[in-house]
Amino acid sequence: MRIPYILIAGALLLLGVAVAFMNLPHVQQTQAFRPAKEGDPILSRSIWGYRHTVLGALGIFFYVGVEVGLASIAVNYFSSQGMSTAKTASFLVSLYWLGALVGRVLGAGIMTKVNAGKLLGIFGLTAAILITVSMFTSGSVAIGTLVLCGFFNSVMFPNIFTLGIAGLGPMTSKGSGLIMSAVVGGAVIPWLIGEVADKVGKHYAIIHSFQYVPGGLADKIGIQTSFIIPIICYLYIAFYGFIGHKPTRTVTA
Repeated sequence: MRIPYILIAGALLLLGVAVAFMNLPHVQQTQAFRPAKEGDPILSRSIWGYRHTVLGALGIFFYVGVEVGLASIAVNYFSSQGMSTAKTASFLVSLYWLGALVGRVLGAGIMTKVNAGKLLGIFGLTAAILITVSMFTSGSVAIGTLVLCGFFNSVMFPNIFTLGIAGLGPMTSKGSGLIMSAVVGGAVIPWLIGEVADKVGKHYAIIHSFQYVPGGLADKIGIQTSFIIPIICYLYIAFYGFIGHKPTRTVTA
């Protein structure tokens, strides 16, 4: 089960080494449309003063965390919902990622016609509804609604990033740096989901006096309880899309 992840990690490592040794040109074009000279007071400002950027970084934190978190717990969850083999459960996880790919391709076209904030809000709210349904149902409905979340994850990263750096002008590099550092959510949120699922599941087994078994009833209860975390993540992303992305300060203020 770990081999695909090891291969992905190895491929990314090789890509990183290759890029490090490439003689890439220095990017200078941004100065042409985000004018600011060295020593300009604007460049000394703190990026933390730009609310929509800070909230965007938090949005990336939640997005990366919930996307990775659901994928990491999905095999156990699908097994607890009646999937007879780990192979079938793993296949369903691949459909989750396929949904993200399909959504990214379709989303590129949708984003040219629908406001980025509105689209992000709709997708975030829909994902929250889907994972809520999965939390309170069982069998194919619980499985299918989680798999569908992959599709609605698809446009979140590019939309949050674009909205987060909007209007920053010469401070765009600072803003993008802050936002990209928030991908650490991919390590924090999955751990949090796992901790809640594990503790609730084992506590449930103790209360009802039976042995805790991965993929069993207690595991199912624990994982579904932990879905409150993805729901919070998706609701925040919806909030950012509908309201939180609107700048309250510009680089000229």
